[in-house]
Amino acid sequence: MFEAKPQTLSLDSGIFGSAKLTDKLRRLLVPTIFVCTDYAAVILAIWTAYMLRVNLLPGFLPLLPFTDIPNLYTYVAIPLTVLFFMHFDNMYTRRLPLWQQTEKIFKITVYSFVFILMIMYMTEIVKHLSRPFMIMLGVFTFGYLACCRYLVKKALISLDLWQIPVVLVGAGKTAELLMQAFCRDSGLGYKVVGLIEDNRENIGPAFHGIPVIGSFADAEEAVKQVPVKNVLIAAPGLRREGLVDIVYRLQPYVRNITFVPDLFGIPVGSMELDTLLNEKIVLLNVRNNLAQSYNRMLKRIFDIVLATFGGIAIAPLLLSISVIIYLDSPGPVIFSHKRVGPNGKMFGCYKFRTMEINAQEVLQQYLSANPDAKEEWEKDFKLKNDPRITRIGKFLRQTSLDELPQLLNVLKGEMSLVGPRPIVQEEISKYGDYILDYYLVRPGMTGFWQVHGRNDVEYAERVQMDSWYVRNWSMWLDVVLLLKTLKTIYNKNGAY
Repeated sequence: MFEAKPQTLSLDSGIFGSAKLTDKLRRLLVPTIFVCTDYAAVILAIWTAYMLRVNLLPGFLPLLPFTDIPNLYTYVAIPLTVLFFMHFDNMYTRRLPLWQQTEKIFKITVYSFVFILMIMYMTEIVKHLSRPFMIMLGVFTFGYLACCRYLVKKALISLDLWQIPVVLVGAGKTAELLMQAFCRDSGLGYKVVGLIEDNRENIGPAFHGIPVIGSFADAEEAVKQVPVKNVLIAAPGLRREGLVDIVYRLQPYVRNITFVPDLFGIPVGSMELDTLLNEKIVLLNVRNNLAQSYNRMLKRIFDIVLATFGGIAIAPLLLSISVIIYLDSPGPVIFSHKRVGPNGKMFGCYKFRTMEINAQEVLQQYLSANPDAKEEWEKDFKLKNDPRITRIGKFLRQTSLDELPQLLNVLKGEMSLVGPRPIVQEEISKYGDYILDYYLVRPGMTGFWQVHGRNDVEYAERVQMDSWYVRNWSMWLDVVLLLKTLKTIYNKNGAY
């Protein structure tokens, strides 16, 4: 499959022909569709907030937004303000992963409504506003914009109008990671239609069916032979001179060049880029978000509010589980196990009891009789077939319901809703230098590791996940991980 030569590719053949045909249509039509659907989403949000305000709150005059707020605001000022902020943040041209796109839409909604309220205040229309109406309008605007963008992308993908054909320079490990990202999140909209690679024998199965159209040495000749105007360079191992050379050679023949810099291991979640044009220097600024007391306070408030309301909401469930545990295996319903907290301080981590009362004795006997199980235990401090677990305990672990009492740890300030996996004293040595990252924050009820495979992930990778979370923390990341936790629990991935 890797015998294709640039000279043998026809401009009118296969995927390259269709790419040429739809490129101009895509660039004109897709932004127009997004603008129209965003406008419709905002209008729909206004109508929804209005109808709920009228029907749910008695005594309300059913004139709001159409009399008290002039039609100029309803159909022009409010929606066009949102569209302006969407355009200002390049939301009609940028291609972002689903969760990053949702974060952008949330921020745009907030900025838009702050601006709208300022205008209404200056024009004195704010005097006639219903606060519940404006709150609902903001919530529905965000919800409808996010949902519409997701659904429209799905529709555009089915019509072959969203995916942008790209030529991928490099087919190593980094390129494979990119291919996995493109497959996992089709909303990114990149479709690799050709490879430029020197070591063809090292090309992995992820690139099956994708033709090799050239090598690094003749990259510009290969690109000239295909009607693709977007190139993605995924060869971070290239020396600076080689990267500069290939960028300069390809730039005259394509519209966009994206390359993956060699920044692996560096926190990128809060990275900002500045340029010094005269000196031709790029500055990358990496912030430590958790070093700011404001962010730590915000995270703590977030934990307290959600843990309080969440605990109240699930109180009947907690009581039911307690009764079932006692009937299944009489003994304490909740147990406390020592875990490592911030700065290495130990604390008692609460869980519903999922093991027999004499769990330690059962474990020692089992490990003595099963060398393979002993090796598994010493490696991960986990057993897939743990003989200590009770009947109801297995279900509680698979659904993560055994960890619900940790809400009390959150309220006490010993844990966070989201954070690194709480570890025992014996695991500190396995973290090496990364333990300093762990000590910076409270361990979490859920976290990056828990939503990316849990016990199916190798221990060294778990450590790196915990470190990545700390170095790239943001409030939005916590929200995303909480939402992804629900999906992980439902699928029972890596739970035992």
